[in-house]
Amino acid sequence: MKSGKHFVLVHGVCFGGWCWYKLKPLLQAAGHHVTALDLGGCGVHPKRLYEIASIADYLQPLMDFMASLEEEDQVVLVGHSYGGLGVSLAMERFPKKISVAVFITAYMPSYKDPPATLI
Repeated sequence: MKSGKHFVLVHGVCFGGWCWYKLKPLLQAAGHHVTALDLGGCGVHPKRLYEIASIADYLQPLMDFMASLEEEDQVVLVGHSYGGLGVSLAMERFPKKISVAVFITAYMPSYKDPPATLI
């Protein structure tokens, strides 16, 4: 969608893409394209929680989505809570596909605090 931005909404632990149900229609009404993903084992994602063995498994839907974007596409990546870890990893892996990242009370990794600190 060339007229608006493309927002990619990344939920936190124990949620799903459904948690953006109030924000998604507001962004769409403003002319933006919105993708609210279900991360591994969450929402309607086909893998069950017991099948998620690592953070890589959990974040695989986000990484697959980012990889599927055209090289010239840029998204606004929005993460909440533990979704901040996914946003950070996507920023490292796909820097040219992200115009801006927004952390909404989200975990921001650092070199001294492991991701398990949030849990």
